[in-house]
Amino acid sequence: MAPRAFRPLSRFGIAATLSAAVSLTGCQTWLSDRYAGSLPPTTGVQPIKGLADNVSIRRNALGMPLIETSTFHDALFAEGYVHASDRLSQMVGLRLMAQGRLAEMLGPGVLEVDRFMRTVNLKQSANVLYAGSSPRLKRFFETYARGVNAYIYRNRDNLPMDLAQSGYRPEYWKPEDSALIFALLNFGLAVNLQEEISALAMAQKVGTDKLAWLLPIYPDEALPFDEADKLKGLKLRGQIPGLAAVDGAAQQVATLQMLGVAASNNWAIAPQRSRSGKSLLANDTHLPISMPSVWNYVHIRSPKYTAAGVSIAGVPGVVAGFNGKLAWGMTMVMGDTQDLFLEQVRRQGNRLYYLADGKWQPAIERNETFFIKGRSPVRETIYETRHGPLLNSALGERQHDLQPLPLSSGYGLAYRSIQAESDKSLDALFDLSRAKSVEQAFDATREIRAMALNIVFADEKHIGWQVTGRFPNRREGRGLLPSPGWDSRYDWDGYADPILHPADQDPAQGWLGTANHRTVQPGYGAQLSSSWYYPERAERIAQLANASRSHDNRSMIAMQYDQTTPFAGKLQAMFEAPGMAQPLKQAIDALPADQRGRAREALDRLMAFDGKLAATSADAALYEAFLQESTRQTFLDELGPEDSASWKAFVDAAKLSYSAQADHLLGREDSPFWDDIRTPQKEDKPAILARSLAAALSFCEQKLGSDRRSWQWGKLHTYAWTSDSSKMAPYLGASQRAGVNAIKGYLDRGPYPAGGDHSTLNVSAYHWGQDFDTWLIPAMRIVVDFGQAEPMIGLNSSGQSGNPASPHYADGIDAWLKGNYVSFPFQSQNIDRVYGSKRLTLVPQK
Repeated sequence: MAPRAFRPLSRFGIAATLSAAVSLTGCQTWLSDRYAGSLPPTTGVQPIKGLADNVSIRRNALGMPLIETSTFHDALFAEGYVHASDRLSQMVGLRLMAQGRLAEMLGPGVLEVDRFMRTVNLKQSANVLYAGSSPRLKRFFETYARGVNAYIYRNRDNLPMDLAQSGYRPEYWKPEDSALIFALLNFGLAVNLQEEISALAMAQKVGTDKLAWLLPIYPDEALPFDEADKLKGLKLRGQIPGLAAVDGAAQQVATLQMLGVAASNNWAIAPQRSRSGKSLLANDTHLPISMPSVWNYVHIRSPKYTAAGVSIAGVPGVVAGFNGKLAWGMTMVMGDTQDLFLEQVRRQGNRLYYLADGKWQPAIERNETFFIKGRSPVRETIYETRHGPLLNSALGERQHDLQPLPLSSGYGLAYRSIQAESDKSLDALFDLSRAKSVEQAFDATREIRAMALNIVFADEKHIGWQVTGRFPNRREGRGLLPSPGWDSRYDWDGYADPILHPADQDPAQGWLGTANHRTVQPGYGAQLSSSWYYPERAERIAQLANASRSHDNRSMIAMQYDQTTPFAGKLQAMFEAPGMAQPLKQAIDALPADQRGRAREALDRLMAFDGKLAATSADAALYEAFLQESTRQTFLDELGPEDSASWKAFVDAAKLSYSAQADHLLGREDSPFWDDIRTPQKEDKPAILARSLAAALSFCEQKLGSDRRSWQWGKLHTYAWTSDSSKMAPYLGASQRAGVNAIKGYLDRGPYPAGGDHSTLNVSAYHWGQDFDTWLIPAMRIVVDFGQAEPMIGLNSSGQSGNPASPHYADGIDAWLKGNYVSFPFQSQNIDRVYGSKRLTLVPQK
């Protein structure tokens, strides 16, 4: 049995209660001084066992490391050592998350998260993925793990604050742990599980007849009434034990990790559209705002591996970046690679059975033991059907948190995904980072099956795009909603032939780009997805890419920081459409006198709005207030109240993909949701919009004052970098929670005024239907201009270090806010200018 090693970690919580002698004003300085010894040295010589030769580690002004070695072995070893020195707590926390062992360090408050993660069984997926990798790749992971362990061993008595205060010591890193972190990343590259859970929650409130109006379908597609018919006639209310707990655990996981977010922009500009006559590439990945960022920059120079870019601490190599010949970046495909199956279940004696094609089959049983801080271990049974594990066999309403869940009758929720399939994805990602041309990049990316990605790449003369992944063929249905598991008509029938995965090279338009939007037409041969993200970011990429034939790194930066939304123009077109303009005027005239003037003023201002969501814009504040108020006026009567499971599901669904909120604003005049069921009369769309206009102006007056000149979007909408320690505080014991809250000023940063929203390239998404707090941002930015002597520049969204005592814990925030990119030089004569001459030298220990 593995030792109960980790407790409170900087990424997942701090147990220590500070001494009362530490004043709030002196807390940050005291803590930084107290734990300065936990920071890795930046100069000197360190003998390390496991190295073949000397290794040089230099750091730029933001603490991002340059690793220089004479062998590829030492490069991998040193990357493990550097990752551990910067992000040990994060690495350990992610590993515990993926293993379902958070309760070992945080106590029973996170036991449902552990139950959820044990049920989806990422460990099995990682083991299959690792077993299918080549002997070469396994040697890479083994070498990297030795580097991590060298750091852990050398600093076992000098750990960061969270680990030191906890009194526990990290377990050593195993090669399989890197595959596990990779599996956790893959798990976050789909939103379908959360979408289907949300759909069930909404169906229990509004029924299946209305459900299709709430699903994420683009305006040019028919609403999926046929998909909702799968659930017709089923008595769902009260018959899915544990649905609320499954949803709650999924939300906790999403809070802690980058799970199920519509993430990222990437684009490549062909030589004919560039100032230099050479290609350009840009990538910014969107993840929940966090301290530290998920991403960790690294620059490696070795004889067989040279690359710079972002990495995931815990996984060797460079995930997105530049290797001197090739640049590559990625976004989510939004691939529908997860499905829920409703299973009819019943208990007979000590066994659980499920119905399959008219016969009752015994469920597979898997026993799991949970070690819980401060409590006795708990042994529980997780059940599986032919479609996968039953999520609600592990989660549900208990009298107390340690009680086993008695799933006896009703519906089980079986989870199926593309994971736990053997392939060469890990090898292929390494091959991509070493490719020297677009052609070689295509060869590598075609072998990536475990992750559904839009990978865009460029060399000096060419650009390319390849969709990767594994996409299920469904016999019937489209995967938007859970399917009846007892009917094999809805089963998967293998996967789409990889030849059907979309790809393009050197298109005539002179650019390629993706932003989680629908990249194929409805009815495309492979069932990639039915739930894409809002199309506006992709439309803005097209506008700006087509606007010039002299693009350079400055225009790429301007695109990454662009805050103009195409949605505002669509909203204006809806307001002035022939069938809307006059009815809306009449609806405004029919409002009570105190609302009439506000509605007219709001409409006039919105019609004159230029769509620029700058933090200082008054009209941007009114525009966003209208988006929120129209949502409440349209849907709250059917799906509310605001604290209900159905409303929370509605809000969650809007952050994952194209939403009913946007869909109804732009069209759907015949939707049943326009009628306010709380009133005796029947409302229509103009009536609801008129109310919303008046309410939006009233909201701004209430929140920002009566002086319109003082209104600013950034006063409503802010960035706040909240550490995961602070996010986890509500789930901790009282003393632990008090300790974290006492040092929030040390752990967290902000707020800062924010511009943009979910539809702008410079993304700053909030919860549509809840509040204006930013939750999603570009977690990193990369630009590669092959016309420059040093092509690559980049930024992180927080700091390089996850240790709050480090000067590089939060220094990246200011650079990120201001667009102060840093260079990653590849020419020897430019290295010293960026990285200086100060270095840490690792030498082989005799």
